[in-house]
Amino acid sequence: MSFDKADIQRRMNGAVEVLTKEFAGLRTGRASVSLLDPVTVEVYGTRMPLNQIGTVNVPEPRLISVQVWDNSNVRAVEKAIREAGLGLNPQIEGTLLRIPIPDLNEERRAELSKIAGKYAEAARVSVRNVRRDGMDALKKMEKDGQISEDDHKKKADEVQKMTDETVKKIDKMLSDKEKEIMTV
Repeated sequence: MSFDKADIQRRMNGAVEVLTKEFAGLRTGRASVSLLDPVTVEVYGTRMPLNQIGTVNVPEPRLISVQVWDNSNVRAVEKAIREAGLGLNPQIEGTLLRIPIPDLNEERRAELSKIAGKYAEAARVSVRNVRRDGMDALKKMEKDGQISEDDHKKKADEVQKMTDETVKKIDKMLSDKEKEIMTV
């Protein structure tokens, strides 16, 4: 087991990237292409991401359109969007699906805030696990005589600093997302 500061930083940044993607999928009152990222469609005997079956656009702030490339997939795309648990109701016009984004009520906003909080907590836990792995590696290296006690302390402080900065970034992302969700 060796200590790699760059790897620890990369893994912590990975937790932040995952959180960014999860936050992008959380619906606020505005339409966004990333809203449909989690949708997969059953076509040609396999599940495919929506963006591989059609073009997703946001022509208006409260409307998403999906231009399905193959006419035979329109119904499957509509069904996948309805069943994705996003509370969206697509309307079919030929090969074009129009998806109006409904207003968020107060209850739904509170629910989304809670979900955002859970995502952020999962990211914090992930970062702490990376921190623990780094600290364990340092302890083992000191025990095996690969680094001195002073080096161990110095590197442990660096890992803690990276952890604190990453958690601070996660907290800021959460507060920004909550503000966005609660904005009417």
